[in-house]
Amino acid sequence: MSNLSTLVAKVTVRQEIKKSRFLAVAGPVPDEAAAKAFIEANSDQTANHNCWAWRIGQAYRFNDDGEPGGTAGKPILQAIDGQSLDRVAVVVTRWFGGVLLGSGGLIRAYGGSAAMCLWEAEKVLLVDTVAATVKCAFGDLALVQARLEALPGAQVRVQSFTGTGAELIVSVPEDLADGMARMVADLTSGRAVIKFSE
Repeated sequence: MSNLSTLVAKVTVRQEIKKSRFLAVAGPVPDEAAAKAFIEANSDQTANHNCWAWRIGQAYRFNDDGEPGGTAGKPILQAIDGQSLDRVAVVVTRWFGGVLLGSGGLIRAYGGSAAMCLWEAEKVLLVDTVAATVKCAFGDLALVQARLEALPGAQVRVQSFTGTGAELIVSVPEDLADGMARMVADLTSGRAVIKFSE
């Protein structure tokens, strides 16, 4: 089971460091296309730099946007990883204030702004789920559906009807999948057919 979290909603933090203004914006992103859209939507073209990073599972990207190599995007990514986050994008925008920060100062400013923003965010634990199709007769449907909806973390995604009953597409936490299958089999005295997606 995953011990990673993601953000519940977008969060913003501002700070000033040696006359440069920094704006960090972080948000949840389900996939790479959403991460790219988040970065584009939260970059300010009037600023000197819009540095960013995102992580989605094993995939990640970061960009220094004109700052010296390794001083902006990578520290932002390290802030994401340092808080055990996944499916998250962060944009840190800088308006130059006339005072050079140096490489160490830039790393601390970008990484620190991202970390501060992520600390402020409300987080939710990511749970690994599996999909299953449950086919049952009309006589078993109400009880099966009620018990599935009462199972923590389980969701009935799609419900369709057949000539003799219903077909439910369910997502269930991975560690509860076997128990869910036994529960449905017991409730229907083995009449229901349960198939897990590959």
